Amino acid sequence: MQKCQLDNCSKNNLITDSFSGEILCADCGTVIEEKLDNNNETQIHSLEDFMTKSHVGSKQSLSMYDKGMNSVIGNDRDATGKPLNSASKSQFNRLRQLDNRSKLRQSSQRTLVKSLTFLNGLKEKLGISENTVEVTCSLFRRAQKNRLTKGRTANSLMAAALYVSCRQTMTPRSLDDISELGNIHKKSLQKAVRVLIDEFRLNVPQYNTSSFLSKLSSDMGISEKTKRYALKILADVEELGATAGKNPIGQAAASLYLASMLMGESVNQRKFSEVSGVSTVTLRNRKNTIQKLLDL
Repeated sequence: MQKCQLDNCSKNNLITDSFSGEILCADCGTVIEEKLDNNNETQIHSLEDFMTKSHVGSKQSLSMYDKGMNSVIGNDRDATGKPLNSASKSQFNRLRQLDNRSKLRQSSQRTLVKSLTFLNGLKEKLGISENTVEVTCSLFRRAQKNRLTKGRTANSLMAAALYVSCRQTMTPRSLDDISELGNIHKKSLQKAVRVLIDEFRLNVPQYNTSSFLSKLSSDMGISEKTKRYALKILADVEELGATAGKNPIGQAAASLYLASMLMGESVNQRKFSEVSGVSTVTLRNRKNTIQKLLDL
């Protein structure tokens, strides 16, 4: 018979905590036996723990075909944890196959799966945030629901949704970047972007030029000192109103190229042009214009 191990505790009144499974002395509070949770669930002792540690299943996301609310058929074990016999395993494997096929019965469902796979590839190549991906998936699902995929490829529409979402979330990615990495003709991408904007009357703000400059300096390995000088040049040009109607990528590239030259950093013009996506002619002309304007 279990009893309290303390010498100064003469009574043997033991109780069992139904929540934790512990056996403890009712008189002095000493824990006689601990019961560990065998299913590895997180112990929750307060409201704060409940909000931060409670298990609520897999996350829900529009980037998943079923939005993360899928049904999973068995893992070859019954409710008690015992392995199924061979006949039951064969039956559940068949049910699993039928369940997977039923989810992709319609062509629109198969198109969505392929488009989401394409988006996931672009996300990795372009370094897109989860927030931008969610906005993209929401826009593409709306477009598919309105049958905008008819007459155009699903990939071009998904790429267009990504570009619009990048603009809305101020993620500096150009049409050229998405077109090249998505292997989509730029004109097809531009048409798809216009279709989305016109169909849903979207408000697509202009990019912040400084965000392009920061991204470009990171890609080129430009020093922080030169980057800050380039941002000052860009701010001075914007203050004079000389950026109106100009391509923000070209402005950012020219400002950074000029700052690199003035700060004595060795930058190859052709490489700078390739990384920024701005032609060498445009880069030189814009750089010369800024240099004369600011008398640098």
